Amino acid sequence: YSRAVNIGTFHAYHGSDRRYLFFRRLLMYWSNRLDGRIAVSKPAQDFIRRYFPGEYSIIPNGIDVEHFGADVPPVDAFKDGKLNILFVGRLEQRKGLGYLLQAFSQVKKERPDTRLIVVGPGVRLRRKYDRLIDKLGLEDVVFTGYVPYSDLPMYYRTADIFCAPATGKESFGIVLLEGMAAGKPIVASNIEGYSSVVDNGEQGLLVPPKDDTGLARALLELLGDASRREEMGAKGRAKAQGYGWGRVARMVQSYYLEVMASSGKGNVTELAEVRAADGP
Repeated sequence: YSRAVNIGTFHAYHGSDRRYLFFRRLLMYWSNRLDGRIAVSKPAQDFIRRYFPGEYSIIPNGIDVEHFGADVPPVDAFKDGKLNILFVGRLEQRKGLGYLLQAFSQVKKERPDTRLIVVGPGVRLRRKYDRLIDKLGLEDVVFTGYVPYSDLPMYYRTADIFCAPATGKESFGIVLLEGMAAGKPIVASNIEGYSSVVDNGEQGLLVPPKDDTGLARALLELLGDASRREEMGAKGRAKAQGYGWGRVARMVQSYYLEVMASSGKGNVTELAEVRAADGP
């Protein structure tokens, strides 16, 4: 029943999904009524276009660059000289923690001075991961559980490497950008949502998904090269600036104004005056 400008923002990326096929005919009516469409990445755009064709403007997700780039102290408990690998994410199958644990067991054999810090909520798979750790005889794996948003920068600051081994279904890499804003080198799966954020060999290293051996090699490569970690971290910090909320919000606002002008709906003049008052 809306008579206003209607804009849809699409975040999903599943490779393929029968639910979209099943509900496509039912939802096409409302899809056709959209005045504008935003996709948060090219993978998200390519995915949704299969089911709901149309013109999509790609505007990425944003992060609070200042929050994650703040000069905060690292977590005291992990200031013991060990090199810290950080994982941040829900304990879900697709986040790939099982592959990281397998990789870390290989890393530990060559670099006993390392630690894996796992930050994120999740109960269902925790027992499975605990059994895997026991089976591998792993030490120095720390599960923190849920960490408040306000404390996350401390954990990024503690890390020497940020690792994101997700297996797929990621339309974007927000956690990668958080790590990059903190100036940390990235080791991540070479999946579409992540490769659209990290340039392999620049801000980090990308490895095939579900490849624990490749993951271990990439981690060992950076663990053994402090200058390269620093260089990649600096490049990541610079790139993350382009995803700050100020810039992303201006992109969203500009798109809304453009759609409003072309659709003839809404008071474009009023919004334009607000934009001018708020600055560039």
